[in-house]
Amino acid sequence: MSGRSGRIVPLAVKVVVSGGLGVGKTTFIGAISEIEPLDTEAAITQVSVGVDSLEGVESKTTTTVALDFGRITLDPTITLYLFGTPGQGRFSFMWEELAEGALGTVVLADTRRIEDCFPAVDYFEARGVPFVLAVNLFDGAERFGLDEVREVLGLREDVPVLECDARERSSVRDVLGVLMDRVLGVRGASRRGVVMVP
Repeated sequence: MSGRSGRIVPLAVKVVVSGGLGVGKTTFIGAISEIEPLDTEAAITQVSVGVDSLEGVESKTTTTVALDFGRITLDPTITLYLFGTPGQGRFSFMWEELAEGALGTVVLADTRRIEDCFPAVDYFEARGVPFVLAVNLFDGAERFGLDEVREVLGLREDVPVLECDARERSSVRDVLGVLMDRVLGVRGASRRGVVMVP
């Protein structure tokens, strides 16, 4: 869009980054954000014992308790605003607010705790929000084929599944690029009257 001065005003696009506890959402946003990312990391305390499972991520000492936020300008016409959800089930009530108005979602997965991404997959599938599944490549984690991950999670063929390293800006950029392709494809198809397979 162009203002009266002829200056381009970028389109603001909201993207959600979701997944289980300790999957790398804060790291993912921090790796790409062009501003100092906002996070609500708090120390994991005894209160979470027996409530939040740390199996597979025992060395984790902090966790997001509200949201993460970052921003990245893709080009002069599009700016992505990234909102990270908390990973614990007890904070899932916040997802509704964070997901409102989002055009797409990145669901991060950890193969050591693959079952932890089921709630995010189910949530965004049920709401018809386009998403991609990004398998975060943790050091020392067992590697699985992407088709195997897709099968375990019961994902449709049209949902992109890819690997990423949430610490690497270029890897995060590639994931967001695939998501934008998916968002534009889904929105374009719906504008043309094409019925997308549910």
